[in-house]
Amino acid sequence: MSKRGYHHGNLRQALVEAALALIEEKGPTGFTLSEAAKQAGVTPAAVYRHFKGREELIAEAARQGYEIFADLMEFAYAKGQPSPLSSFEATGRAYLAFARKYPGHYISMFESGVSVNQSPELAIVANRAMAVLEEAAMALAENIPPEKRPPAKMVSAHIWALSHGVVELFGRGSPGQKSPFPPEDLLETGIGIYLRGLGLIKPDS
Repeated sequence: MSKRGYHHGNLRQALVEAALALIEEKGPTGFTLSEAAKQAGVTPAAVYRHFKGREELIAEAARQGYEIFADLMEFAYAKGQPSPLSSFEATGRAYLAFARKYPGHYISMFESGVSVNQSPELAIVANRAMAVLEEAAMALAENIPPEKRPPAKMVSAHIWALSHGVVELFGRGSPGQKSPFPPEDLLETGIGIYLRGLGLIKPDS
């Protein structure tokens, strides 16, 4: 048996990568720690030197996913400037791109049942990703009188939910769910309709 984890000097990361491959193939509950150990080329006992159980292993995969996700969202938001609307739309496209490129991480983050409060480290990085959408919502609402301004947390939560719904239904090739429109178009038009309804962008924007 190849001891890949030991050979590369990072058994912990080798186990995370093994888990990501298994999660993508079998889902977050479709594999055992023994399978992850075998995939990483180590004995099952070696897993427990780094993780207490499967949930902790998946939580680390989720944490790493949120790191990638937050970096991608921050980059997309900055690239979309100077228009607040284009920045908001760029974060939506980044959400779709992340789900497609990193399915193992995405499933660990959103479909595994692991809470973002499973560890302080996971909570911090998850909040960093959400903060990008809140910043975008605040920028869009700057010109609205405070008494008519919707809470940024509410707007960002709605956009997150819209993005997540498009990804789940149409962005990841789910069986039986084929959209007549590209997922990016669905998301951008949905965001536009929502923001116009709140008065955050003009009807002709």
